[in-house]
Amino acid sequence: MSESKDQSSTEESAKKYNNILKVRDDHDPLYFTWTEAGGFEVHGDAGPSWLAGDELSYKALRKHIEPWLTALFQSEHLSFLAGSGLTHAVHKMTTGELAAGMSGEVSSGDYKDKIVSAADESARGAGREKSNIEDQIRVANELLRGMEIDQQKDKADALRREISDALNSLATAVLQSEMNIAEAGEDKREPAFNALISLLMSFSSRTGTRDRLNIFTTNYDRLIEAGAELAGLHLLDRFVGNLMPIFRSSRLDVDMHYNPPGIRGEPRYLEGVARFTKLHGSVDWVQTEQDIRRMGLPFGAGNMEAFLKVPGMAGGSSQRLMIYPNSAKDRETAEYPYVELFRDLAATVCRPNSTLVTYGYSFGDEHINRLIRDMLTIPSTHLVVISMDDNLGRIQALANERKSQVSILIGPQLADLATLTEHFLPKAAIDRTTFRMAELLKQRYGIEGQGKKSNSDDDHWEDMP
Repeated sequence: MSESKDQSSTEESAKKYNNILKVRDDHDPLYFTWTEAGGFEVHGDAGPSWLAGDELSYKALRKHIEPWLTALFQSEHLSFLAGSGLTHAVHKMTTGELAAGMSGEVSSGDYKDKIVSAADESARGAGREKSNIEDQIRVANELLRGMEIDQQKDKADALRREISDALNSLATAVLQSEMNIAEAGEDKREPAFNALISLLMSFSSRTGTRDRLNIFTTNYDRLIEAGAELAGLHLLDRFVGNLMPIFRSSRLDVDMHYNPPGIRGEPRYLEGVARFTKLHGSVDWVQTEQDIRRMGLPFGAGNMEAFLKVPGMAGGSSQRLMIYPNSAKDRETAEYPYVELFRDLAATVCRPNSTLVTYGYSFGDEHINRLIRDMLTIPSTHLVVISMDDNLGRIQALANERKSQVSILIGPQLADLATLTEHFLPKAAIDRTTFRMAELLKQRYGIEGQGKKSNSDDDHWEDMP
């Protein structure tokens, strides 16, 4: 009975106080909200112990959050998982609106209601109230396979055309979101991309002795690729080639190293390089006969028709786009790239001394959720969840199960992209020079020198609310 009351109280707090914070040694989450008066309202009479009776402010939040994230970002293994929330964040900064979602339906005549009903049931099993176009395309592909087995040629042909139209609509929506961002005014586009660059560089600033940053995303768009290009960050993926790169099953540990002066036989990682995996495929991946290739589709292109008609595409169409709901022609070919990609995710995160940071991921994909739960069975791993909300309630449920291994930053005052990169994420260039400088300051000036640096930081935050 008491557990039910506690859960109800937690849910009510989450609804009223839309910011939830739990990092470091916090035993219980801190619930707070931003008031119309321009300050923070904290849930409960007594605030957390780390406030020490002071009022909650951005300065106090930064002192509590940033050192913790800085330490975690220097874990032996670091991975970053971006969900649709990242695309929504950048799209809203540039256009004032969220990106196009996965709404829409697969129209299939007599089978429409059955497809929608089966897709809705599948979505509820994943914790979502209603299905999206991805769920419906997946169900429609299963129905299509049954029709082909039953040799219902006319019905199968009609359904195949409708699936192709739905895939084309999905791809068009993704490209439209890219174009909206690319065509936004410079006064909005530049700050948005600067925030995206800061996000990527904060994660990728790893010391030469640490493992490469691994970036994973469930998004079909090329926003991360665009941000990495602007940041000068080189992404290593499974594609090989220049004009039309081809997907390779063999994951060779090809990397970029350099030999420091005076040191022989000890190559170190070259900075500005990260491994990159698109778990659900991409809007510019297309199947050509037995191969999967990446088209040279510019960021912001309105459509892909011209790129599908180039020689070597073998009659390419939206039906051949390698995005997650598309089963294409045969099941083995369709499962082929995604099995390899999910295996990469499992092999990367399920290692000792690993930290996984998610941004904008709603925990609506059971395949990924299962891997995360498996990861947390390793005591030395840690999960950091950054999200604008927790509509499914799965983030807090996971945090309650693994309190010491899960940190959460939920809400607009914590997860807003501009706020996050400006105030809470570690700054880039966390390297040996930075650490050496801190050691020299301590040796030369002692406690006084440290105090001066701390005061300087505080002065910087005096003007913040």
